[in-house]
Formats: sequence, C-alpha cells, structure tokens
Amino acid sequence: MRRPCRRLAEGLVTHIERSPVDADIAMKQWEGYVRAFVDAGWEVTEVEPAPNCPDSVFVEDTVVVYGDLAVIARSGAVERRLETGGTEKAVAEFGYRIARIEAPGVLDGGDVLKRGGTVYVGQSGRTNADGIRQLAEYLAPFGATVIAVPLTRTLHLKSAVTALPDGTIIGYEPVVDDRSVFPAFVSVPEEPGAHVVLLGDGKLLMSSRAPATASLLQARGYEPVLVDIGEFEKLEGCVTCLSVRLRGI
Repeated sequence: MRRPCRRLAEGLVTHIERSPVDADIAMKQWEGYVRAFVDAGWEVTEVEPAPNCPDSVFVEDTVVVYGDLAVIARSGAVERRLETGGTEKAVAEFGYRIARIEAPGVLDGGDVLKRGGTVYVGQSGRTNADGIRQLAEYLAPFGATVIAVPLTRTLHLKSAVTALPDGTIIGYEPVVDDRSVFPAFVSVPEEPGAHVVLLGDGKLLMSSRAPATASLLQARGYEPVLVDIGEFEKLEGCVTCLSVRLRGI
C-alpha cells in the first residue's frame, strides 16, 4: 500500500464530477482500510511515498502480479507514470521478477481482473490493445488466457466488476459494457458493491456505501468487512485500488 499524499485532492477525475476531497479525512479512512487487512491477518508493507503524485495512493494501477512475475504498468494517464518507481522497488525486494509495459502500450493495473487461469483486461482510456498484447505475452508462460474486455462507461475494469472466491463475477450492470464476456455474472444493486477484495476465510472487504450488496453477499455465505473510503471514491477510487496483495513465492 501507499499512504495518500497531501495533494490527493488534485487527483484525476474522468467519469464523475469533481467534488472537494478532505486530505485529513482521507488519511483516517486509509488507516481504517489498512487496519482491516491487519485484522484479517495480512502483513502490510508501504511503498515509498510519492509526494508529487496526487493519485499515488491508488497503488494497484502501477503493477500486475502473476506468479513470481511483477509487470510494471505504464498508465494511459501520463501524469501517473512517475508512480511506478516505488512499486517496482518494493516488489523487487520481495523477490519478484520484473517486466514492463513499453511504449506504445499503456496499461493500468486497475483494468486487470484475474479469475483462475483467465485474466480479463479492460480496454479503456488507460489501457490500450498493445498494452493488453504485451501483458498476454508476459503471462503466456504461466498458461494464462488473457481476454480483452470493452470498457467505455467507467474508469477501470475493476471499477465495474470483481470476482468472488468461487469465481463468480459480480458487477454493477449500468457500467458494464458486455456482461456476456463473463461465464458467471451476478448483478449487484449498488455501484460500490461491484468492488470486493478477498481477505481470505470468506471475508470480503467492501465499501460501507454498499449495504444492500453486503446483505446479498452475506446471504451467499460470505462475511463482508465494510470500510469507509468515501474520500477516495470522490476520485473514482474503490477498495481494490488501494492495495496489491502479494502471496509468497
């Protein structure tokens, strides 16, 4: 994870109207987000700060991790390309092999959804066909199947859909271009409900702004862990954006 910088309120906004962001409230919310991982038994490592990068707290966008490989992203938003250095240093220290998306390819980690051996990649304003092609080449030795997904209604693929532990894809249908891409799809009633992070043992980290979705998932046997990330949601952030989960290699 990477703690929010004081310039957070200057972060990019693409699909929603800009509204004021309180950096002090955001810091408290980030601390609550970190605490949810610690309480679930995760060890948290902070990527070095990037004080001149307003969006740097959204560390997921800087890297795609698969097996022992960390693919360093190259954002379609030029303003965000300086964020990757600290992430690359952190994953290298954990022993991951490093690969990079190169020009003319662009790719944001938030556009990448892994489901078993299938990797869905949103072709968006931040990720282009060449970035997807490069990622597919990097992941081919793992036997992964990379599927490009059209994305026009929201910032990132994982702004629209995420996956449950059983492989079911959940999503907020108004921002999903084509639900038929996914073999098992469940529509959720709230846009923040489309975003879950798997904490393990059936626990799902979710936004507190999705109570109806939390009830729906609880009825399916999961344990929602709700966190308030409202200041980050004003910048099109969600629970997935604020962390990268690394498992032992």
